[in-house]
Amino acid sequence: MAETTDKTGWDTTRLPDLTGRLALVTGANSGIGFTAADALARAGAHVVFAVRDVARGRAAAARVPGRTEVRRLDLADLASVREFGANWRDPIDLLINNAGVMMLPPQRTRDGFEMQFGTNHLGHFALTNLLLPYVTDRVVTVSSGAHRWGRARIRFDDLNFTRGYTPRGAYAQSKLANLLFTLELQRRLALAGSRVRALAAHPGYAATNLQSHTGNRFIHTFLLVGNRFFAQDDRGGALPTLYAATQDLPGASYVGPGGLAEMRGAPTLVGRSSAASDPATARRLWTVSEELTGVEFPLGAGVLGE
Repeated sequence: MAETTDKTGWDTTRLPDLTGRLALVTGANSGIGFTAADALARAGAHVVFAVRDVARGRAAAARVPGRTEVRRLDLADLASVREFGANWRDPIDLLINNAGVMMLPPQRTRDGFEMQFGTNHLGHFALTNLLLPYVTDRVVTVSSGAHRWGRARIRFDDLNFTRGYTPRGAYAQSKLANLLFTLELQRRLALAGSRVRALAAHPGYAATNLQSHTGNRFIHTFLLVGNRFFAQDDRGGALPTLYAATQDLPGASYVGPGGLAEMRGAPTLVGRSSAASDPATARRLWTVSEELTGVEFPLGAGVLGE
């Protein structure tokens, strides 16, 4: 059976009291997003489930004790992201960019972007900048060890993989983008004099439903076998996110499992590829992302936490 938590290290019993705090979790209706939302609510936080399917979100929230609410958000549709941001008014202590898609057949977002880059990166990029004036503590973005796959890089000449599309390559690019986004967001927050911190986390090898939409029978079977014998469950996979969201860590930190090959184990600070550590690439990606989404860093817009 999949492991639930690392019995020798940090787990959800060590979460601080979050009473009076608000956490917004994207993709909170299932997988590590649901598990993180559940743990935050049990620690006293008011948790907002930001989900594409409101009915599923409500069913998930009904299973969680404490104060929750559900709001519709489709990260693959920038109009939905803008509407979400325009309707938001409350302070956010913890913004957790968790939602994502993985190794899909070729697909496009409503705005015409490659689905994995558009959802995993551009959707969260726009959301974060729209909500940043309300964030008081930190932004945690969920990346993946996949950012290292095949010497992943940002294909600035073909971000939408119109040539040579592979599900793995597109997914790796999107997860690399998550880390570069975190790096540049932290730089901008620091320059703005804000106390808000940007951090990233990855779940290791976690058995969730994220892997069930590849459209490839061989890959699906391979992942099922891996989930059965090697993966930790979604509770273990959520620990790095929760650690990044609640522990006193420096900005731009990257948290993952501390076990073999960062696949499982108690959360700890982990390394990242050289491509994910390049500030020049991070700044270039930020500029391109602003152009693609039409959403800019709200510098001087009264960011809370200054």
